[in-house]
Amino acid sequence: MKVVIVGGVAGGASCATRLRRLDEKAEIIIFERGENVSYANCGLPYFIGGEIQRREDLTVASPEFLRRRFNIDVRVKSEVVAIDRKGHKVKVRAEGGEYEETYDKLVLAPGAGAKTFGLKGEGVFTLRDVRDTLGLDAYIRENEVKTALVAGGGFIGVEIAENFVRRGLEVTLAEFAPQLMPPLDAEMALCVRDALEKGGVRVLTSTGVKAVEKTAGGVKVTLTDGSVVETGVVVLAMGVAPETKLAAEAGLAISACGGISTNEYMRTSDEDIYAAGDAIAVMSTGEEALVPLAGPANRQGRSVAENIVGGRESNGKNVLGASVVKVFDMTFASVGRNEKQLAKAGVKYKKAYAFPMTHAGYYPGATQLTLKLLFGEKGEIYGAQAAGLENVEKQIDVISVFMQTGASVHDMARAELCYAPPYNSAKSPVNMLGFIAENILSGLCPTVYPEDLGADDFVLDVRTPTECAKGGIAGAVNIPLDELRTRLNELPANKKIIVSCAVGLRGYLGVRMLRQRGFDAVNLSGGYRGYCLMKRAGLVK
Repeated sequence: MKVVIVGGVAGGASCATRLRRLDEKAEIIIFERGENVSYANCGLPYFIGGEIQRREDLTVASPEFLRRRFNIDVRVKSEVVAIDRKGHKVKVRAEGGEYEETYDKLVLAPGAGAKTFGLKGEGVFTLRDVRDTLGLDAYIRENEVKTALVAGGGFIGVEIAENFVRRGLEVTLAEFAPQLMPPLDAEMALCVRDALEKGGVRVLTSTGVKAVEKTAGGVKVTLTDGSVVETGVVVLAMGVAPETKLAAEAGLAISACGGISTNEYMRTSDEDIYAAGDAIAVMSTGEEALVPLAGPANRQGRSVAENIVGGRESNGKNVLGASVVKVFDMTFASVGRNEKQLAKAGVKYKKAYAFPMTHAGYYPGATQLTLKLLFGEKGEIYGAQAAGLENVEKQIDVISVFMQTGASVHDMARAELCYAPPYNSAKSPVNMLGFIAENILSGLCPTVYPEDLGADDFVLDVRTPTECAKGGIAGAVNIPLDELRTRLNELPANKKIIVSCAVGLRGYLGVRMLRQRGFDAVNLSGGYRGYCLMKRAGLVK
């Protein structure tokens, strides 16, 4: 059997090596149009910042290594420019000219290209491969660049902005959308902005790049608000587009979302052609979408190899989008759908906020996490988001596994997770989110959200007077929780009482106390901290 793979990196290289482990006799050829067949594209920003210092560390597996260890014929600087499906052959353009190569099975893993929206010129870079990275690094050194502008506030934009700062540059990040990091909801994305600004990055939202022009001193950038920024270098990190030209010209089906269409076994509309990686459409939370992440791409490549030799492996087709990003000392992670996506799909949902400690509070070094859970009426887990200094991705990893297995918030509440004071709390953050969600669903603790507050609502703040003196919700009545039982006569008997505290725990205790005494009490989800986040994000009226 002869298998031709178009593209290396995550999907193509993982397919090739898995296939060799499954079939020692197969003839395997990888065509890669670039110079590197397997490299750490997720590590590219960290080379610019100096965290990764040796360029060779960016290479995961060289062509020579793949030939020697796996007997894979790797042909770099070789671009597949056409597919003859009827003749089972591809046309290849290489340095020596064009030629044809036959195949029994063809695997498409061409990846995705950086969106530039027509912006280009000297001093303007994208960051998709090792060549881009080395070119950017050399340009900064040779031109003694001191300032940088990053266009785009997604994963690459945020990471390269941080690493420019670590390199000693003054950095401006301009994002056309109203918020950074699209997987996060607005209030959680605000925490990303805070971390960037604390680290020294100037952040502009609702502001894109309109034009770039090379000048004697660097690059003149005209922004969509009409302002002009003079900078030393520009990095375009405005998202990626799947490389589907080859597939489309061959007549393969393309999904409505723009990716190569495959079935659950990664087979395209041609039974002898498979596809994997950033170029394909995946099933993400019930609908086809583009989710260009390294983890799914690796799993998809592995699945393709299994299916080529007769398996029926679907690992990688269904993607939840579990992701994490480092922003200076902070970490942000998410999985599943956010509020915008749920609302667009017409899915009814509930949400829970929690602000637990990273480990037992009495053990030195504990810091506070910010967690958000989205769930359904039956306890279905739709998505989760988290922010903090440590143990952030741990919480999302656990929730991601629950989602993959179809578990519910009730399973979160009952989860048995490792505990020792330096590592966790006896009631872990995942447990706490499950507890809160169960209390909401059962009616034990009816909940409202900061964006639902009205001017005439009666808000009861059960924090201490010292806490309230530092700030509170306008018009709220302060009765500390420990005094509440003796001051019930100060509360309205025939009006809904919205109980607020710092993060929601004391509010829950107050609600339970009041509801058992005949009051119509509900908890303000996330307490005053959640209220402040939502207000800063512009979500509170």
